[in-house]
Amino acid sequence: MPVQHHIRNPFELGVENATDAIRAIFRPHPRHAAIAEAPPQVRRLTAHDVWQSLREGLGDLGAYRSDILFIGIIYPLAGLILAEVAYGKNLIPMVFPLASGFALIGPVAALGLYEISLRREQGQEVRWQDAFGVFRAPGFPAIVRLSLAMVALFAVWMGVAYQIYMMTIGSNEPRSIQAFLDATFYTPGGWTMIGVGCAVGFVFAAVAFAISAVSFPLLLEHDVSVRSAVQTSVDVVRANPAVMALWGMIIAGSLILGSLPVLAGLIVVVPLLGHATWRLYRRAVTYE
Repeated sequence: MPVQHHIRNPFELGVENATDAIRAIFRPHPRHAAIAEAPPQVRRLTAHDVWQSLREGLGDLGAYRSDILFIGIIYPLAGLILAEVAYGKNLIPMVFPLASGFALIGPVAALGLYEISLRREQGQEVRWQDAFGVFRAPGFPAIVRLSLAMVALFAVWMGVAYQIYMMTIGSNEPRSIQAFLDATFYTPGGWTMIGVGCAVGFVFAAVAFAISAVSFPLLLEHDVSVRSAVQTSVDVVRANPAVMALWGMIIAGSLILGSLPVLAGLIVVVPLLGHATWRLYRRAVTYE
């Protein structure tokens, strides 16, 4: 009897490949075994730390608003380009998952803003070109690996979102945005898609937030492994669940408001959140 082979669909292959990529990225690099630096210490935070970080982030935005706003344009511009590609390829149902999931790689886009905040702390003159100083960061190789992990997580989210759409509304591509909106808000399948999509999206957002809350700022300043940076980030969330939940809600709410209209508000929101994230990292993590 001939052997029957299971033919996997593209979604299964995508998840498997992304999982393998994430495992490879988080595999410790041999050179980190020689690092003698003490492990970072996690501090307890209060809601005051969050509001103070936002105020200081606003101060950074005000001090270098022309340079920072220039960097902030990159985020909404990239989102608009990706949305246009999705719309042009008749992938209208993927526009919302694309816009919401794009926040998963927001910490990567904010790396240049962390660099500017660091330079301002040190009293150095800051120009927008200094954002590229991230390429000379002590942990740049680890930053690349963690960035790839975030991109892989984003890709998995897009695949899952597409499967949710296919299992609820159906395989017929909507002929227009209005047709898609009608199917979403006026059919049982559409309401199921909204409920399941939001629940699954929350899980992805929570995972992304936990592993990236302070890991990128940490890697920008210290030469540590991806594993150590991610563990520190998770420890910060675990030690301060209520405060970090507040911070997560502020980020989500700000990104939603900044996306209206047509992502234009992100030109201000992204730099503000980027600098505030650096300030919160300063309060959450210390080396003793």
